[in-house]
Amino acid sequence: MNKLSLENSAQITNRGLLILLVFFCSLPLSLAQNAVITGIVLDEAQQPIAGVNITAIPYGTVTNSDGSYLLEVIADKNLQLTFTHIGFKTITVNNLVLNTNETFEFNPVLRADAIQMANVEVSPTGDRITKGITSIAPELVRKIPAANAGVENILKLLPGVYFNNELSTQYNVRGGNFDENLIYINGIEVYRPFLIRSAQQEGLSIINPQMVSKVDFSAGGFQAKHGDRLSSVLDITYKRPTQFSVTANASFLGFGSTLETISKNKNVSSITGVRYRDNSLFVNSQQTQTTVRPRFLDAQSQFIFKVSPTLSFNVLGHVALNNYTNTPIARQTNFGTINEPKALIVYYDGKEKTQYQTEFGALKASILPKDNVKLDVIASAYHTNESELSDVIAAYQIGEVANNLGTTDFGQAVNARSIGAQLSRARNELDALILNLEHKGIIKNDSQQFRWGVKFSLEDFRDQLQEATFLDSAGFSLRPPNTAIPNNQPEEPFTGAIIPFEQVAALNYVKTDRLSAYLQWENRTQWGNHDIYYNLGIRGHYWNSRVENGNNNSHLFFSPRAQFSIKPNWEQDALFRIAVGSYKQPPFYREMRNFRGIVQPSVQEQRSTHLVIGNEYSFQWFSRPFTLISEAYYKHLNNVNPYTIEDVRIRYAAANIAKAYAYGVDLRLNGTFVPGADSWVSVGYLKTEENWNNRGYIARPTDQRLKFGVLFQDYMPTIPNLKLYLNLIYNTGVPGGSPNYEDPYEFQRRLRDYRRVDLGISYILADGNSNRPKNHWLAVFKELDVGFEIFNLFNNQNSITNTWVRDVESQNQIAVPNFLTSRLFNLKMNMRF
Repeated sequence: MNKLSLENSAQITNRGLLILLVFFCSLPLSLAQNAVITGIVLDEAQQPIAGVNITAIPYGTVTNSDGSYLLEVIADKNLQLTFTHIGFKTITVNNLVLNTNETFEFNPVLRADAIQMANVEVSPTGDRITKGITSIAPELVRKIPAANAGVENILKLLPGVYFNNELSTQYNVRGGNFDENLIYINGIEVYRPFLIRSAQQEGLSIINPQMVSKVDFSAGGFQAKHGDRLSSVLDITYKRPTQFSVTANASFLGFGSTLETISKNKNVSSITGVRYRDNSLFVNSQQTQTTVRPRFLDAQSQFIFKVSPTLSFNVLGHVALNNYTNTPIARQTNFGTINEPKALIVYYDGKEKTQYQTEFGALKASILPKDNVKLDVIASAYHTNESELSDVIAAYQIGEVANNLGTTDFGQAVNARSIGAQLSRARNELDALILNLEHKGIIKNDSQQFRWGVKFSLEDFRDQLQEATFLDSAGFSLRPPNTAIPNNQPEEPFTGAIIPFEQVAALNYVKTDRLSAYLQWENRTQWGNHDIYYNLGIRGHYWNSRVENGNNNSHLFFSPRAQFSIKPNWEQDALFRIAVGSYKQPPFYREMRNFRGIVQPSVQEQRSTHLVIGNEYSFQWFSRPFTLISEAYYKHLNNVNPYTIEDVRIRYAAANIAKAYAYGVDLRLNGTFVPGADSWVSVGYLKTEENWNNRGYIARPTDQRLKFGVLFQDYMPTIPNLKLYLNLIYNTGVPGGSPNYEDPYEFQRRLRDYRRVDLGISYILADGNSNRPKNHWLAVFKELDVGFEIFNLFNNQNSITNTWVRDVESQNQIAVPNFLTSRLFNLKMNMRF
């Protein structure tokens, strides 16, 4: 196909996207390029093998003395990758399709009796698809623009994953909440801070995208080897360095650096990342005038020690310090209708200071007593020390907004009247220590695998909550509406004490012991000419919670799970999948703490039954690969512990008083809409409701009905190094909560829909395909690119919560939206040596 015909076909293919995204019309398409396959070839003793012939016809190469190789191949075409060496059996990977400029790392083990890896189904980014796992290319994680760029940003573009706050790395999956998602790094469970109430305070995710080599995600129906949560699993694998490398990146939001090292004998390797981030650019774009310094710093390292062919150690460490200091000054929020616009004007005095300091360390020993047996022993510790100190006075007015064009006061508040003041005070401190000791094992026998695991955890929480809110209107201090003290002012003087309108005061000491285990059997076989994969497993979990000066609580449960996949021997490339299982979530500390901050030790596990039916259909469109992935799901929940969400703060009822359900459909079309660049379009529909004490079903706080997401990549045909990255999100609004002390059955008002587009443009000065003379100034760089990002391209006004303004005179409570960030511009640079 010549250049002209290729560009014409690409333009025809892209017309659908031009209708959806008008501004794409100025971004022409480009020609397909190459991709790179790299890695280390090892023998059964985990030693590198030199002289291995590697072919992907018509390309080929040979491993070096250290077993490493690098093979450049054409992108966007099916390849058969073959590894051959005298004395070893041949290994073959079929149906391998790589994207332009993608680097696919594959480290095979050659055996004297190696299994032929025939018919391995590989997605366009090189990952298996038979187990209901979505695999995401690490390069996408590092390149796609967002206010909080990283792994979680990419997840939010998938169907079934919902959010409505760009400053947060937290997410909801298919009707669940933030606490229902499992996160693993190198098979080790990791945690988030507990006291965070605002996404402005959140800072950096524990996952460093520069250190990631593999991202797997399951939105439901996951296997028994994963833990006891209700919604999803995010499984991250960090890089195993193959050469010395230094990476650095910088932007208006902060900077970071990553160092990769490996010893001469390849037995010791390390990767270390340091990041600093300052979110002032985002926070200062909001409607509150403030002097704010949200600063976040973290460092993490992974060390791999290969003691012998059968024994290796993996050490992972992480330290993070989040400092958030805010001195608010004033705020004006315009709301209401076009005919009756209103404004809330607030004047502040005081300061809030939040600090989270966390340390995490893990040691993993891997033993290979036999060729087909692997044993892991993992010890980990997580410690967090968190404090929230706040004294803020807010005097607020409500007025009309001048809406006459041409007047000097257009858009300003007029006829404002003082309706109240509020004093918010907080003295919250939490100290938590979590210790884990775990063993995992796996035995492989041809196409079968048997897995097992056992884990013991000790959790120790020491928590002090001291929060109070005093309200005043026209000089009167407002008492809580549920107090029974008579007040006959002004006829009779009131001499009662001034008490907070809202107050939380608690001192909690909670310890929990947990013992969990799982067994899992996997098999891959054939039924006639059809490929079959199935998985059967069961988990057991026992926990015992001890509350100081309170009652103890213990419980035991089991969770069976199963998956079944079939790939018919059809001319069309299709895969069908079904998963069913029981998922139970024992209460973590925050789930045992009620709205008043008091721990309720009688809380039991929440229970959910998942049914997921999925299909994947791969096809060629304009000679380029595409995959349509669809899933329908239903979740039945009982023993539910209801909660409310305000910004990113979750508060539980700490009582199993509800039942619920969630169902929906997720669709994702993935492929090379533009030659050589992987993109996708996702659509999701969700409905989730709960029933408190048989009062009837109402929408859950995460009932976000419709999701539409686009991840798009493009580049110029005449300047192929000029790249474009775009993500587009549309989510319908979630229930916006209710005023305090009010029944949620009386308030089902929803927030406005969430709409956002982030755009990034980069120019690649050097990459892995660059061949420059040694005296060229770019020869020192393995990678170098510069660019800019535009966040919230169309400057949409999204809101995260409502502020409920109380007016004693009118006896009304007015919902005033709290808007998120506006349009912002960011410069960035990335380099690797």
